[in-house]
Amino acid sequence: MGFQTEFNSVCKFKSEQELYELLEYGRGKMKKSGLRIFPTGQKVIAYTPDNTAVAIVKIVASIAEINFQGEEVTEVEMELVRKLTDEESRIQTALAFEMFFGEQKA
Repeated sequence: MGFQTEFNSVCKFKSEQELYELLEYGRGKMKKSGLRIFPTGQKVIAYTPDNTAVAIVKIVASIAEINFQGEEVTEVEMELVRKLTDEESRIQTALAFEMFFGEQKA
């Protein structure tokens, strides 16, 4: 058992619903499996489930716990700072594929 550190510049959503709530209401929550450390107070780039950069968000809370089912989970609460422009999204997405996600499919 141990904590897995997230990249300081990446906040990747696995659920379209969680991402929609963040973009629609300006605040949102994301649940991740495993115990992870998200840097509270830091601004990060949010990515869609298909690895497209969409917004800058601020991490306001990160709670790692073992739930009643014995699963290690981390809940991350965040606020929307702003959506990215099309150009910013294209550049950040390309950089993320090079640095974190692997090669982009043509």
